[in-house]
Formats: sequence, C-alpha cells, structure tokens
Amino acid sequence: MSADYVLETRNLIKEFKGFTAVDDVNLQVARGHIHALIGPNGAGKTTVFNLLTKFLIPTSGQILFNGDDITAMKPAAIARKGVVRSFQISAVFPHLSVLENVRVALQRKEGHSFHFWRSQKVLDRLNERAYELLASVGLADFAEAQTVDLSYGRKRALEIATTLALEPELMLLDEPTQGMGHEDVGLVADLIKKVSKGRTILMVEHNLHVVSKLADRITVLQRGSILTEGDYSTVSADPRVREAYMGTAASEEQDRADEQAAMEVVEEARG
Repeated sequence: MSADYVLETRNLIKEFKGFTAVDDVNLQVARGHIHALIGPNGAGKTTVFNLLTKFLIPTSGQILFNGDDITAMKPAAIARKGVVRSFQISAVFPHLSVLENVRVALQRKEGHSFHFWRSQKVLDRLNERAYELLASVGLADFAEAQTVDLSYGRKRALEIATTLALEPELMLLDEPTQGMGHEDVGLVADLIKKVSKGRTILMVEHNLHVVSKLADRITVLQRGSILTEGDYSTVSADPRVREAYMGTAASEEQDRADEQAAMEVVEEARG
C-alpha cells in the first residue's frame, strides 16, 4: 500500500444469502483528502461504510489502514487506531449539556468513558480541551445549553465536535447533511471543510452540491460496484453517472441487501 493512501480496500465483497451487495470494490482514500462515496439509492454505499467500520464482516477481500490489515478487527479496535465514524442519525446525549457531551467523548479517548461518578476536579481538567473543540465548531456560546434544545444543524456540529474529541486520523461521515434545511447544509459543509485540515475524511453524501463543494475525489457506486471515480467535473460529465441517478430505480435485490445489512448491525449491537 502506498504511503499516500490512508485507507484501501482490495477486492471487497459482501454477500447476503447469495446476493452480492458489494462486488469487488477497490477503494483508495488519499491522505489529507475529502473523498466522497456517492450513488443512487440501493447502490451499496451504506453497506460499504458498514464494512469499513467493521459493523459488517466482508465475505472476502481486505481493508487496510495505513498499510495495516484491519479486516478482522472489531469497531472499538479500529476506533483506537484513528478511524472514527459519525452516524447518519445524530449520536449525542440529548439530556446532557453541550459541554458534557464533548467531555464524555474526551473521557472515552482517555479510556474511561461514561464514568460519570469521577470527581468534579478530574472532569474539570477536560474542560479546556472541550471548550476548544466547541469553539472549533462554532458552539462555544452554547456550552451550557441542553443538547435537546439545539437546532438540528447545531446537533450535527456537536456530533462533529465529539468525533474530533477522539482525535481521528480518518473521519467517516455518514450523510452529514441528511434532513437539513438549506441554511444548515451550508453551515455544516463549511464546518466539514474547516475540520478537514490535517486529517482525512471519507463521506457518504446524497447532496451533490455539497459533494461538488467539498470532495477532492469522488467514487460512484452502482449496484454494489464502482462505476467511475475522479474529481467532480470528471464524474458529473460521465453519461453513466447521469443515467445511474436519473434512470431506473434501485433494484429490489439491492434494497433487500441494505435492509439485511441494517439488521445485521442491530444484531451485532445486541450481541
């Protein structure tokens, strides 16, 4: 693996009861870049993301991070290596304050997450870094606010702050602008651009305007396979991409595969 790539997949395949949901995907994510994974509904984007973050196990193939084979690692192990995912649904504690949410993430980084009984003196030592992180995402003025009272866009900004608290080398953002109004989309896109400095981001994103604004490189999936790759001008000019987005709806088989992937994630969490 070239030192220029943080993440690489080799012949990645995922099958569900005989159906191939991810078919021989070879992905290379360059260090320091924002790399977008796009495609029509049912293209297999979420399944690929679940494979990369180890919520699903590949049928075959390899996943490499900084040259190390992480294919068989558990989600917590790859998070410790610096691969951290922000989920499509905002993953924050609604009834903690904004500051407390970031502080919990900092505790996790130190290896004692959720120890709410630790002394106030110990917790206060984390405050300086927590305030720095909140300032970096524009939430310094909301430190004492209850998270449940934040707007949707600010909750996503808080989720990014809690992700940054884990000091990721590679951030995986799953539909970061999903469900947002136009104003929030612009704010979160600007925030992603800001926090990308000094790290690598791989994102699944449906909003092509956001992709055009942020992505250095784009991989287009269709029916579980890579259709094409390149910068936005190259990808958007490809007639196969236009056909994939504007043509027929996603196959029922692929939709069932994504549903099966989601079910396996739930079962893994329960186990």
